[in-house]
Amino acid sequence: MITKIFALIISLLIAVSVQASPKIEHWQTSNGARVYFVAAPELAMVDIEVVFDAGSARDGDLSGTALLTNAMLNEGAAGLNTNQIAAEFENVGAQFSNSSERDMAVLSMRSLTADFALKPALATFSNVLTQPDFPVTSFERLQKQMLIGLQAEKQSPAAIAARAFYTNLYGKHPYAAMPSGDESSVNKLNIAALKAFYQQYYVAKNATVVLVGAINTEQAKDIAEHLLAGLPAGKVAAPLAQVATLASAKTVTIKHPSSQTHIVMGQPGMSRHDPDYFALYVGNHILGGSGLVSQLSNEIREKRGLSYSVYSYFRPMRELGPYQFGLQTRNDQAKEALTVMQQTLNNFIEKGPTEAELIAAKQNITGGFALRVDSNSKIADYTAMIGFYGLPLDYLDTFNANVNAISIKQIKDAFSRRVHPDKMVTILVGGQAE
Repeated sequence: MITKIFALIISLLIAVSVQASPKIEHWQTSNGARVYFVAAPELAMVDIEVVFDAGSARDGDLSGTALLTNAMLNEGAAGLNTNQIAAEFENVGAQFSNSSERDMAVLSMRSLTADFALKPALATFSNVLTQPDFPVTSFERLQKQMLIGLQAEKQSPAAIAARAFYTNLYGKHPYAAMPSGDESSVNKLNIAALKAFYQQYYVAKNATVVLVGAINTEQAKDIAEHLLAGLPAGKVAAPLAQVATLASAKTVTIKHPSSQTHIVMGQPGMSRHDPDYFALYVGNHILGGSGLVSQLSNEIREKRGLSYSVYSYFRPMRELGPYQFGLQTRNDQAKEALTVMQQTLNNFIEKGPTEAELIAAKQNITGGFALRVDSNSKIADYTAMIGFYGLPLDYLDTFNANVNAISIKQIKDAFSRRVHPDKMVTILVGGQAE
């Protein structure tokens, strides 16, 4: 019954109008965790995210460590096994999830704010955060699942292309390794390595806590304080090395038995603090980030029918994330498709967008902004990004104004300085149809 009520509330959440620019409050817990709170009183629920600087960029020599450590946290904690933990959340209608990426590891919970639900849910969440047991049986099962996943990747041209792209783009930088690791590293993982990783990175000073929901500031302070009370203060993770720019172009062709060739092309792009962020973001929206109405789609799909879809996007991270282009096409069209993609990029850098394209892009980006913050969970995600990367607390308030302030001149200037078509990593996977 509780679960059905909770599901009804979740469905209603979509229809509730949430303020477009939520007010973010910020403080620290007594053991050093950074806390960000947004009051959202419309519905009696709360979303909580705890983000650690504990993504795969911290793996060191054993890639896959961060992902497996994160996955183990709800497999056993404070003497409860994974089924008991799931039941503790389910019994009060709470939802728990966890994930790990290159920069960050995330644990999140959504609960009703009524005491009968929130108090036990928070107790279970705190146990998972602060008292993981790392059971052997779970470790062996998850390790086996990771190895099976890595085997499956070998049959996926997209996965092969992604792995080769990051390896060749980042070289020896921590961003080069895939979060899922590789067979050699995953086979070497053990519980001792996971515990050591947890003890180093799952500490208060390395944590960002986000609360969004129908609670007041004092309640938020109390929840954050008690939720992480079992964690040592620890230390903030050391700064990552800067990402080196590419000195020259590199093309890697990987034969694979498929009738389609997957093409991925790119270079180091931008960070979350990049001064050119909005010029590059708006410009790319016109070039390849706006779906079927982008310049790339027009040239490759509409005019020539070379691919059903083509994309380009920046993935900003703590250091320079990738600026990535991609498509898939028939093997006999791969060379032409790649040439058109390169030519379209060159033309955009030289000429920039038209005034009509810029106006349409601004309307599309700002017009869709309200949908990005139309639920507590979306606000929590944005707030977590703001807190984790140390962005201004008024980031959401000023987003549309920053987009609207971009000119054609700024886009041309940013792309001419930052995007180098003659220094791209290009990966082609395919070419051997069965």
